[in-house]
Amino acid sequence: MTQRIKFYQTGTFTVGNRLLDDAERTVQATIERNNSLTSGHRACQGCGEALGARYVVDAAMRAVDNRVVAVNATGCLEVFSTPYPESSWRVAWIHSLFGNAPAVASGVVAALKAKGTADISVLAQGGDGGTVDIGFGSLSGMFERNDDVLYVCYDNEAYMNTGVQRSGRTPPAARTATTPAVGQHPGNPAGKGKNAALIAMAHGIPYVATASVADLHDLEAKVARAMEIEGARYIHVHVPCPLGWGSAPCDTIRLARLAVECGLFPLYEAHHGDITEVTPIRHQVPVEDYLKPQKRFAHLFREPVDHEALANIQETADRNIRRFGLVVGAA
Repeated sequence: MTQRIKFYQTGTFTVGNRLLDDAERTVQATIERNNSLTSGHRACQGCGEALGARYVVDAAMRAVDNRVVAVNATGCLEVFSTPYPESSWRVAWIHSLFGNAPAVASGVVAALKAKGTADISVLAQGGDGGTVDIGFGSLSGMFERNDDVLYVCYDNEAYMNTGVQRSGRTPPAARTATTPAVGQHPGNPAGKGKNAALIAMAHGIPYVATASVADLHDLEAKVARAMEIEGARYIHVHVPCPLGWGSAPCDTIRLARLAVECGLFPLYEAHHGDITEVTPIRHQVPVEDYLKPQKRFAHLFREPVDHEALANIQETADRNIRRFGLVVGAA
């Protein structure tokens, strides 16, 4: 159980680590952090994925005394962090193909077992395209075998590296290069996509969690818990993308927080297929507060305003709030 943070300034999210016990301060707040993804990478300004990867891998490294092998799928994270012959990684790191990071990670686990090495943990990571689309079969196989791997998906909701094409995680009505804002129902058609965390839960694996770069304490705590568990584990991290979303680089954390507070991205944990912990919404907001700062949804707010699409998106958020009990009395 993590220590609850007290917010002394009403209407803000300001909080100093000095208000927390030493053991409860974030990995990023300590000079002992590994800086696993260090300076020199070529991510865009405000890149949520760069933040998420640094937070996750640093937390994993501290949890197991820096004995981690990371397997990285092709995608934005791999491209901006390892332009040949350079690398920004300060961890044992393997680049896999777009769709086989889970299989490569399973192979690393098998190799370590064959060598009799029991004190090295394996972390696999990729974007939503390489996770829920191209690598989905490989990931399901890793879950079905219950291989001792923590897989982390950094979800920016499209194929950002190759030109902002729609992925299985692109939300309804979002404009992408392959779902343009034209026609009677512009943007990504409603009813598409995959809820990867719930699908992972359906495999009955030991641990599944969702997390956001807007809640660093929660994210790091979930990574630390996952590293203590043996078997297949999955964490789905929401990481806004200023380039693909058409948002200001300075709004990355704000948008990630709004996604949680409107109910579109619920935060929870599950063990062996059952939800065991849910992070309640502190201050519920309408989905419009989250959508308006993003140009990928700008067509919804032009005259005439697309009230039908907005109502459908709001209903999705409301359904999440009811389903996961995100607001007291809403379950």
